[in-house]
Amino acid sequence: MLKNEKAVVVFSGGQDSTTCLFWAMQQFGEVETVTFDYGQRHSLEIDCARSISEELGVKNTVLDMSLLNQLAPNALTRSDIEITQEEGELPSTFVEGRNHLFLSFAAVLAKVSGARHLVTGVCETDFSGYPDCRDSFVKSLNVTLNLAMDYNFVIHTPLMWLDKAETWAMAHELNAFEFVRERTLTCYNGIIGDGCGDCPSCELRRKGLELFLQNHALGINR
Repeated sequence: MLKNEKAVVVFSGGQDSTTCLFWAMQQFGEVETVTFDYGQRHSLEIDCARSISEELGVKNTVLDMSLLNQLAPNALTRSDIEITQEEGELPSTFVEGRNHLFLSFAAVLAKVSGARHLVTGVCETDFSGYPDCRDSFVKSLNVTLNLAMDYNFVIHTPLMWLDKAETWAMAHELNAFEFVRERTLTCYNGIIGDGCGDCPSCELRRKGLELFLQNHALGINR
């Protein structure tokens, strides 16, 4: 029974990871979160993750990953790099190796704390081409972590095959819709809730929200 087991949620305080946190709290008897400080543009992201974890009564650990900023300059960590996406190319917000490193460090934390379950909000449906959001990558890393640490981890990806409208629907099913809409930080410009409305992340979130609300009004399920 998963209710007798512990999970660690990779947590940024954004829409996806917060929806995953609510999902994990229903699935597992004990849950904690891990947040990574990698020099992201907005330290508010870390504050948001801490605040949400505290409000939901979940332990939060912040790990220093500043080396990632040094290794992989990108628009999420450098204010002098413009947020762009050219046709057929990865957006400038892509951080090389981020999910690989985050999950690997989360696994170390999980093993030390006695957790066998890792939860991450990666998604192959709305993933902007990020290679480390793919299901094949997650499954491969799961095997690698088990072998490397001689420990039977299970990496859970509740959002892997959902688009943004379906992610909003999941939040609604978890009785977390208003919380996720009002309290999470997805905006590249650091505005909590519905965000700036202009950046690519806000646009994706808004379109998904509009479709969910339309479907919900028509009584259409996920």
